[in-house]
Amino acid sequence: MRLLVGLVITTLVLLAGAAGFVYSGVYDVAATDQHSASVYWLLKTAMRRAVGHHAHDIQVPPLDDPAIVARGRVLYAAQCSRCHGAPGVAPEPFALGLRPAPANLANTGIEWQPADLFWTIKFGLKMTGMPAWQFRLRDEAIWAIVSYLQRLPYESPRAYGDELRTSERLASTHGGTQIAHRSEATNDAAAMGNADRGRHAFQQYACIVCHEIPGVVGASVPVGPPLEHMGLRSFIAGVVENTPQNLVRFLRVPEQFVPDGAMPNLGVPEQDARDMAAYLETLR
Repeated sequence: MRLLVGLVITTLVLLAGAAGFVYSGVYDVAATDQHSASVYWLLKTAMRRAVGHHAHDIQVPPLDDPAIVARGRVLYAAQCSRCHGAPGVAPEPFALGLRPAPANLANTGIEWQPADLFWTIKFGLKMTGMPAWQFRLRDEAIWAIVSYLQRLPYESPRAYGDELRTSERLASTHGGTQIAHRSEATNDAAAMGNADRGRHAFQQYACIVCHEIPGVVGASVPVGPPLEHMGLRSFIAGVVENTPQNLVRFLRVPEQFVPDGAMPNLGVPEQDARDMAAYLETLR
């Protein structure tokens, strides 16, 4: 009994100490300084273990086709090099100020398994600058980037520049300017909308920075109206009847409904808008 009481007291003391530390504000959260070595090790280890766990069952397709590598090189240059750099190419200035700093992926292409790379690119990493590309790139485009990451460690700056110019010409010839766009709804099942995916879409389109959204954690800055009970409202933005069709249209082209409104056009594809509308319908 004494042992149990001692454990309870010890736990309460530790929790009180942790709460006191958090509320004291003494921990330096400025991006001008780094995490301590122990905190960095803890975060990195937790990240690597989590990625390996979640990517364990991903089936890796063949990735050695030169055309896939070329496509991945173009995508990498357009989407990844701004933060991670490329052979002989520095990251953009904003990326240099991120903490933790984005990794140089030459070594990552050797150390990481393809499935781990795919999972990380697709789903991103919390509390870092690494975004989730699930709502911006098709799976085949993400695999193309993975294929190039395996080639990246062996590419010199000169070879990178030469190969990139060749890859860009090939991509242009074969309609490669469209490879970063997600497909629209293609069947009735997809057209119905997936509410769970819609909740994730609200996170990925950063809607939480303006709206309070039940079930979505974020900044909670009331710039725009809260979206609670959206499924019960009669009108959208006070100007059009709240129907699934109108809601999808409003999410895609809000300026058509409120031309001088603050709601921006986020380039939401049809299926993502359907999923988001399905989630809003559940908010009653």
